[in-house]
Amino acid sequence: MFADVKPKETTDNDMKLAVTGATGFVGSHFLNEALTHRQEVLALRRIGSRPRIGLFSEPEWVEGGVDAFHEGNLTGVDCLVHLAAHGVDPSRANWEDTFRVNVNDSLGLWLRAARAGVRNFIVIGSCFEYGSYGEKYDFIPEDAPLRPTGPYHASKAAATMAAAAFSATEKVNVWVLRPFQIYGAGESINRLYPQILEAAHHGKDLRLTEGNQIRDFMDVREVARMIHGYALLLVDKKETPFFKTTNLGTGKPTTLREFTERIWREENGTGKLEFGALPYRVGEVMRYVPCIDAEEQLQVRNALDAVRVKNGL
Repeated sequence: MFADVKPKETTDNDMKLAVTGATGFVGSHFLNEALTHRQEVLALRRIGSRPRIGLFSEPEWVEGGVDAFHEGNLTGVDCLVHLAAHGVDPSRANWEDTFRVNVNDSLGLWLRAARAGVRNFIVIGSCFEYGSYGEKYDFIPEDAPLRPTGPYHASKAAATMAAAAFSATEKVNVWVLRPFQIYGAGESINRLYPQILEAAHHGKDLRLTEGNQIRDFMDVREVARMIHGYALLLVDKKETPFFKTTNLGTGKPTTLREFTERIWREENGTGKLEFGALPYRVGEVMRYVPCIDAEEQLQVRNALDAVRVKNGL
């Protein structure tokens, strides 16, 4: 344990954040969210990596792998926001690398941060930690059993278990957030939302399944806002250690067809949406929707509103 290191006193509008995965899909939007709210941000990126979207301003960059975050540059950080992960792209999700990066390297980073005096950790998990058990619920509760079905999903579930033990033994606060169906600017081109935009903007037809899959779609900008809000709540926690897992979504079930048709209208698509032109994937999960804590989300939004008022935004 590192109980001899005392965290600094902080207020909402001078919170210092350390961010991993800062040039990724969610990470890029989180940088804009935090920097817009005038937070001090120390952001980790691989050499040559750039954010997926344009930034309103630049954070303080640290270049390298997760070991580039060390006790020296993490001193004075109020909250570590851990977005970095390996294997989000299924083609790269092998057992060795996912567990090395998502569990071993992540735990090593958390321990270094704790030695530097960091007491608050936001860890981005995955809805797919629930795996096959998620299919058993109309709304997946946060205490549902974890039954991951692949290397990436299993590594994220293992990281959550490691985070729980890390919180207990090192007396730190950890909040694991499990986002569901995220979409938005900067998303990989092989995903549904960019494909809808590509077809709509170029007058093309779009081949799809029947579109009866039910998901909880959340704009990546809102995901970034919520992560920021949870960081604010966590830093303000009086109890230590604190550990919790939270589903991150809207709580509104939406079919893939409904989502596609809405984006198509918004983008003035002129081609045809060819529902039923493609078969469902083998083993397609037809419903994957989280149970959302509305009261907790209200607290998060109130914390964000308070920071906006303090900063005159």
